[in-house]
Order: sequence, then C-alpha cells, then structure tokens
Amino acid sequence: MTADQDRLITVAIHTYDHAIKLKNILAGQGIEARLQNINLDHPVVAAGMRVRIKESDLPAALRIIENPEIFTRHSSECVESDTLLVPIDFSDYSLQACRMAFAIASVHKLSIVLLHSFTDPTYANMMQMSDVLTYDVANSESSQMFTSEAERLMTRFTSHLRELIKTGELPPVKFSTIVSEGLPEEVINSYAKEHCPNLIVMGTRGADQKERELVGSVTAEVLDTCRFPVFTVPEGVRISKMSDIKRILLFCDVDQEDMLVFQRLTAILPGCSPLVTLVNIPSKKQNIDQMNSSLLRLKKYFEEHYPNLTFDTGKLTTGNVEEDYNRLTELQHIDLIAVPNKKKSVFARLFNPGLAHRLLFRTDCPMMVIPV
Repeated sequence: MTADQDRLITVAIHTYDHAIKLKNILAGQGIEARLQNINLDHPVVAAGMRVRIKESDLPAALRIIENPEIFTRHSSECVESDTLLVPIDFSDYSLQACRMAFAIASVHKLSIVLLHSFTDPTYANMMQMSDVLTYDVANSESSQMFTSEAERLMTRFTSHLRELIKTGELPPVKFSTIVSEGLPEEVINSYAKEHCPNLIVMGTRGADQKERELVGSVTAEVLDTCRFPVFTVPEGVRISKMSDIKRILLFCDVDQEDMLVFQRLTAILPGCSPLVTLVNIPSKKQNIDQMNSSLLRLKKYFEEHYPNLTFDTGKLTTGNVEEDYNRLTELQHIDLIAVPNKKKSVFARLFNPGLAHRLLFRTDCPMMVIPV
C-alpha cells in the first residue's frame, strides 16, 4: 500500500449520533473509520463530526454510504437491548460478578441473563482422535448427561441468588437462565451478536491464579473478540455497588475516541462523582512532551463538559508500563480501570494482544472495557 492510499480522507460530515452510527456500520464491513471534530481548536461534540477513512477504502465505503437506507437498515440490526449478560461457571467469582451485575441492573432498570456453557469432553476427545466424527447412542447419552448436570448446577445457583434477594443482599432484579453446549467464548459472542446486551459482566480469578490460566482464558478471548462493553469483576473485589467507585483510571489514546469511551462510561455509571485519572497509552510515535500536552488538553475538555467530576493526569512510559501502572493503582487506590478496546485482526490478536487483554492478567481491580 502506498503512502497516498494510506492517507486519511473525509467521506462524510454528520451530527455526533449519525457519525457514530456510520463509524460502526463501516467497521462491520471491515473498514476502519476515525471521527474528528470540525472545530479542532475548541472541540464541541455537538458541532459536527468528520468521518475519516483510508483512501484505499474509499470505493468500498462509497458503496455503503450511497445507500439511502443506510441508517434505517442498520439501526435495526443490533439495537441495544435492556438486558445485562452474565456468563457464569458456578464458582465464587461468578457469584461476585452477579453481585455487581445485580447492582448495575437495578440502577439501569435492566433484566439479567445468566449464561452457562459447557463442552462435552467425549466430543472433544473424539475430535482429537479422528478426522471423521460419528455419533452413536452412547455419545447421545453422554451429551444428555452433561446437559442435565449443567442444568442441575444452574438450578442450585439460581436458588442461592433468590435467597440473597429475599434477605436483601441482592436487589430484586428479574433474571433468566440459559444453558448451552459449546465453547464458552463462542457461545458468549454468539449470544451478544444476536441479542446486543447493554453490558457483559464477567467474573475473574485473582491475578496470582490468572497467570496460571493465561492460555485459554475465556474472559481474555471475549475481550479480544467481543464488540460490546465488558465489565470484569475479580474475586475479592472491594466494591459491591456503583457508589463505591470513587477513583477511576482511564486509559487514553489521546484522540477523538477517548470522548466516546468516556461518554459510554458515564452512561454506565450514572450518579457517580469519582476522581478520574487520565493516563496515556504509551506510543513510540509521539514524544513525551507532545503526549503530555495532548493529555492536558483532553483533561481541560473533560473538565469543561463534565463539571461535576474531578480530573487528574498520570504518566506511563514505554519502557516501564507495568511498573508505572502498579505505582499509579497502588498510590491512588483505584476502584475501576476503564480501557478502550480497538478492533484487531485475528493475526494481530495472536501476536499483539490488546491492552485490556494484557491488563486482565496483571490486576485485581475491576475493569470496564469499551469497544471503539
């Protein structure tokens, strides 16, 4: 690809809401788009947004944009539902995730879907032993046995939740259950794509145990592939309700998408007035002075548009990201980490996992991961 083909060009100027819709529509067709305020000196979201793409993507983008039904047709494909999805495995950290999920659902008047998925080990072993899979009565009985056991465990788990609701330990939120056979990360993604949950809440082990499960972590796979907000809740978490969140660490790319991430974050956490520390995501393309200047401008923008919140800045350096991160979280007693989650190709995810994926194995702090 030549430098000219890689150049960003403006293909449309829309209101804020329509620009976001168009960006998502293009992303669904594999076309990366970026948003930019018309007024760069004094950015005001409502003033209008440029939708910018690589010049090489222009022919494909025009075929989409020139469709007169573009917004009406796509807006009905995945309308955000009034449900909150909680994948569970009946563990203690699944119960902890439910406590947070019920608290969030109560505030937003959402219902909860508890999803448990399992893989029949008989099926998995046969797939490894043979290229041709044939079913017999024994296999059918084995599958039914695992399904029955999963349903039994789900019944026991939900009975415990109902008891917690009766005693007032959980708010009275309506919930339903699903038991499904399949790889957990695939089942979660499939359900999310079809039903568009408002939020996915997932429990995780402590950082010391997560290191042992680094390969094959369901939560890590969902973070890398899912295009819906995900809230990870580690076992032993200090917070149990929204009002407990006093300090947030917000990772920033220091670009237009930071505004989208923060807008979504404040929508999920209404009524909270935390101290928000803005931290740059280190980039070799920007020097330190340039990054600091951009971060201060972003801080000023947030202070003007969110006067009820308090903002601060922190620094991460390219050579000491983990050390700087640990220092910030310990020094400021962070209650929640907010991370933008950019879409990557399968190849990129394999060899360069996203920031949310990497942080998952290094923190015992709840994390809100928001796709951009």
